[in-house]
Amino acid sequence: MQNHSTEHPSAPAATTTGEPGVPAKNRGFGRLLIVIYWVFSLSATARAGYQLVRKFDEAPVSIALSALAAVIYIVATVFLAKKDKTSWSIAVTTISIELAGVLLVGIYSLIRPQDFPLASVWSHFGQGYGFVPLVLPIVGLWWLFHTRRSGK
Repeated sequence: MQNHSTEHPSAPAATTTGEPGVPAKNRGFGRLLIVIYWVFSLSATARAGYQLVRKFDEAPVSIALSALAAVIYIVATVFLAKKDKTSWSIAVTTISIELAGVLLVGIYSLIRPQDFPLASVWSHFGQGYGFVPLVLPIVGLWWLFHTRRSGK
């Protein structure tokens, strides 16, 4: 049987981006990352919503930071899922802000624990969430830069 393919047999396989060796940011591992961000979006939004309504006067700093984290997770999720180069840039910016937030809030919560009578998503570097809030933006940025050439 003859091979009628126009591709050279030793050519690298093209990915969904059309570029050899460059995976699309929302395929494969990228899909898992989007699901994790989606779960964190839901979790942080539910927690912040409940705390805003029921406990805001107990810990306004913690609760405001949890609400901010929820918004950042939502934006990151949306732009990780989109395929264009502008979305890639917005995802990098959002996830960079997320990393800065978890680092700054983590340090601040250790220095001034009295400002965090209720934990926020980012306090103590995300200890209440198994430190996933600390690891997630690092992995997210790695993935975005790994898929950089495609922007998709």
